[in-house]
Amino acid sequence: MDTKLMALLDELHRHGVDHDATKADRLERLRNVEPDSAALLALLVRAVGAKRLLELGTSNGYSTVWLAEAVRSIGGTMLTVDLDPERSAMAAENLARGGLTETVELRVEDAAAALASSADASWDMIFLDAERPFYAGYWPDLFRVLAPGGLLAVDNVISHADQVSDFRALVSADERVTQALVPTGAGVLLVVRNPATS
Repeated sequence: MDTKLMALLDELHRHGVDHDATKADRLERLRNVEPDSAALLALLVRAVGAKRLLELGTSNGYSTVWLAEAVRSIGGTMLTVDLDPERSAMAAENLARGGLTETVELRVEDAAAALASSADASWDMIFLDAERPFYAGYWPDLFRVLAPGGLLAVDNVISHADQVSDFRALVSADERVTQALVPTGAGVLLVVRNPATS
């Protein structure tokens, strides 16, 4: 990653921390991933060779910039969705600043709708960082749209363990996937769709 893009990410991270510290209501916060989690996700994009990436929960685009830079480096593209038009506009501006606009399709859309409209096995990697109480309901579509051998990464599984317990139980009971919990940042759950499953 070049120094200009790293400087942008440092700026966005500091802004996110400062902004969120002034907001009592969690829905008013940007709720960006931690830098170490973002770096892990970017590395995983390269390791998996994720040329088709879906991000559920754009916010202001901090994680999107990390992911987009990694996706661009392997010749891929990504789609990111968020329900908040203002956040999506902020993300568009930040992607433009990073020279990443052509790599990313931004949509103001519900995560469930994005999943429902995705074809079977259409995503090499999915990053899920949306409204946690809905995750269990997403699971059938998350599995369906993930390519065999594809990777699902879910943030906040340690920091908000109670809110994702139903989702984690579904994943744990599903023999078609393999999972591991990475205790970095707020906790990142990694789930791989086993290649031989259907």
